Amino acid sequence: MMDIDNWWQGGVIYQIYPRSFQDSSGDGIGDLNGITKRLDYIVDLGVDAIWISPFFKSPMKDFGYDISDYCDVDPIFGALSDFDNLLERAHALGLKVMIDQVWSHTSDQHAWFEESRQSQTNPKSDWYTWADAKPDGSPPNNWLSVFGGPAWTWDTRRGQYYLHNFLKSQPDLNFHNPDVRTAVLGIAKFWLSRGVDGFRLDVCNFYFQDLQLRSNPVRDDERRGANPHDWQSHKYCRNQPENLSFLGELRALSDAYKDRCLMGEIGDIDGLPIMIEYTAGSARLHTAYSFDFLGRNHTPSHLGSILAAWQSAGDGWPTWAVGNHDFPRVATRWGGNHPSPAKLQLFAAFQLSLKGTICLYQGEELGLEQAVLEFHQLQDPEGIAFWPAKPGRDGCRTPMPWDSSLPHAGFSDAANTWLPVYAPHFEKAAAQQSRDPNSLHAFYKRLVAVRSSQPALRLGDLELAASTKNVLRFDRTLAGETVHCIFNFGATPVELATEEFTGDILLASGLNENSASPEIAPWGFAIIHRKSE
Repeated sequence: MMDIDNWWQGGVIYQIYPRSFQDSSGDGIGDLNGITKRLDYIVDLGVDAIWISPFFKSPMKDFGYDISDYCDVDPIFGALSDFDNLLERAHALGLKVMIDQVWSHTSDQHAWFEESRQSQTNPKSDWYTWADAKPDGSPPNNWLSVFGGPAWTWDTRRGQYYLHNFLKSQPDLNFHNPDVRTAVLGIAKFWLSRGVDGFRLDVCNFYFQDLQLRSNPVRDDERRGANPHDWQSHKYCRNQPENLSFLGELRALSDAYKDRCLMGEIGDIDGLPIMIEYTAGSARLHTAYSFDFLGRNHTPSHLGSILAAWQSAGDGWPTWAVGNHDFPRVATRWGGNHPSPAKLQLFAAFQLSLKGTICLYQGEELGLEQAVLEFHQLQDPEGIAFWPAKPGRDGCRTPMPWDSSLPHAGFSDAANTWLPVYAPHFEKAAAQQSRDPNSLHAFYKRLVAVRSSQPALRLGDLELAASTKNVLRFDRTLAGETVHCIFNFGATPVELATEEFTGDILLASGLNENSASPEIAPWGFAIIHRKSE
């Protein structure tokens, strides 16, 4: 059994996308003081921590994931004093605070890059990944940007190409340079010393690239989507062995502080093996999540195979997210265009019954579906580049609806907001749901409370049980206590064995246990506590 004295083990983390959470200044963009204003709402959900997406100085080409100063707050979001107030208030309410750290790349307006691009001999000339052109003038290899096109841009001042795995305004740092690693660890120390409880590490498997800059091979399964980036197997532009050494340095730094957590994002289509590797032992990440639950496939066989792979892999601690600011909302992705309340409850119950740390994205507790926007409303550079085949990430980033009786659903007093509040979201606003004991919001509160009150659910082992085509079963066990979990992902009722109901039902939906043949309705579930013998 692992050490379970850490708040993040089994905890529930609520992700906040600050641009869209709450505007306090009247400019149509969410900010840090807006988050502080809504902390009581988050505490009322019963979660353990918040994770705040980037709020640092940035030209906002990628809405904060292109950072020009890691140790200051962008004026759009407020000031450092506003963050300090937020941190103090959250801690007073018993909430831990995690912040995003985006270290694989900076903005091209960062002072480091502005110096690096001036010449091949300046003090920061080797702080980014630069390479000579091929003899024919083309880029040094076939690497592609996540946002489309080559991952290389020619810079006339240097007479070289620079690498950018994302936008051309997001040049990649050269982590092979020890000065870069030292500078990044200095950023981490700045925020840890300020009192943050941990980091979410953006694409932490992108820090190093192959020193020989070898071209990537074609994917074996020859996937063909809207983005050619996904046609490659990214063997040389990420997931390099040097990553582990740096994560060890970072872990040693964080362990010098009390009760801190490093949660990595594994940015890869096939990220589970890397997620397992990066959390093994006690000298790497505390926890990590991959994209395995962020796709559309949610059949019991698929979900079960992911859990089985994790269970057989080693001693790490997983994090599970079914939604975030980069993927279509789970209500639509798994539930369809008009998801039923039963489906939304099922998806939530499944996620919050898992062994690991749980990440909830803002609005999931309200059942917000993916917003549909017109092309002229888009802000996301990915959506603009791949429209209409892949409309991008704006649909999961529209403002949070707080009160349906107010303009912009209470998100802002501005005449216009940076993205519009999606009209169907008004009827799902937090104020209205919080007054309804039968709402999805009320269900989430009960579900989080059940998880928090049951040690076996929060910290116990997970043992997969016999499952059928539409039904996934597993047990959570700890110190002689068992919580039996059953989930019907199908559109037809499923008969169950009577012995499955031995114990106390903690939470259930669509469960008929009184008939001669007990059954669970379509999209139903049951979480049952079995007393120790």
